Amino acid sequence: MLTFKPDLPADGIVLCLGAHCDDIEIGCGGALMTLHARYPGLRFYWHVFSGEDGRDQETRTAAARLLGSQCSVTVDQFRASYFPYTGAQLKDAFEVIKSQVRPDLIFTHFLQDRHQDHRLIAELTWNAFRNHAVLEYEIPKFEGDLAHPNVYFQLPRPTVDRKIEVLMECFPSQRARQWFDRDLFLGHMRLRGVECNSESRFAEAFHVRKLAL
Repeated sequence: MLTFKPDLPADGIVLCLGAHCDDIEIGCGGALMTLHARYPGLRFYWHVFSGEDGRDQETRTAAARLLGSQCSVTVDQFRASYFPYTGAQLKDAFEVIKSQVRPDLIFTHFLQDRHQDHRLIAELTWNAFRNHAVLEYEIPKFEGDLAHPNVYFQLPRPTVDRKIEVLMECFPSQRARQWFDRDLFLGHMRLRGVECNSESRFAEAFHVRKLAL
């Protein structure tokens, strides 16, 4: 198991992309908190493409609790579950992001995610940012599409607990969903901790397709 620390500039930029409110928090909330603690000067740009039914405020609150004032949040209003049918407009949105942000590291969805919205955001990420470090995060869900990640962020238990606390407190719209509970989030991070032999017992996992060492 290879362990290394990302080589990020002290005042670097991390771009976080999510199809829906709560995707970024679930997929990489722990990694973002870890980077924020390790590189206090980092700036985080958080872009969510669907914030229907007032959910945009949920993710704004969650982002602030995870990263404080160093996180700039944008929430678009594309119709959830219809992303492939508004692909041209989403492509235009990515072109705007690319013109405004020069990221040193990008977090986005898994390219083989079976949820059509997630998958399209991953495809457009690679289309727009062709020469960047991209980490694709996981979303556990009904489709059963978790694969074999190759990069892990080991997470101390306080970070794990903080992530779960933010998810459960900041997303009241999701609490009635069968899958949205502490057991799932904790179990997923515990499993990934086993896979990378984490000393802290917990981790988040990512798919990285190109990495220059």
